[in-house]
Amino acid sequence: MTKKGNSGCCPRTTGCSGNEEVIKIKKNKLTIDFLYLDLSVCTRCQGTENNLDEALDEVTNILEATGTDVQVNKINVNTKELATTYKFLSSPTIRVNGRDIQMEFKESLCESCGDLLGDEVDCRVWRYQGKDYTVPPKAMVIEGILKAVYGENLNSNIAEQEYDMPENLKHFYDVKESKK
Repeated sequence: MTKKGNSGCCPRTTGCSGNEEVIKIKKNKLTIDFLYLDLSVCTRCQGTENNLDEALDEVTNILEATGTDVQVNKINVNTKELATTYKFLSSPTIRVNGRDIQMEFKESLCESCGDLLGDEVDCRVWRYQGKDYTVPPKAMVIEGILKAVYGENLNSNIAEQEYDMPENLKHFYDVKESKK
């Protein structure tokens, strides 16, 4: 209780100077880039998008509680120019604040992209807890997001690296262009 005659600004204090201190909490910003070759046919890209969406649904309360603003960019990397702009290495890719949630690149034959292109195409294989997946497990995506929220450095920022387009992507874009 405030003593009678107290000039304090707070009801339960006695010596408040009246100078209010405003504490501003800096909001965390999280940018998630989902880079892909095709969502209409590719089951790996479709499954990755689905698991990313589900992972975001599951961590929404944590992101809100930590004051984290999230921006999700879903980018169809359908040209060599876009691949160069985004330093695209394999499809599909999830980056959080410019860092790939898994820098280990392994690829295998992707039949759905092969059907789309009419030629063989390799797409990304995700390695998580000692197993290979054609779609990143939701738990892996959640880990990638939370590591960024809590300040754990995932991998080097792709923007800081030299870019040399992988042969597999060059082949994909060349075949796609020749079909036009």
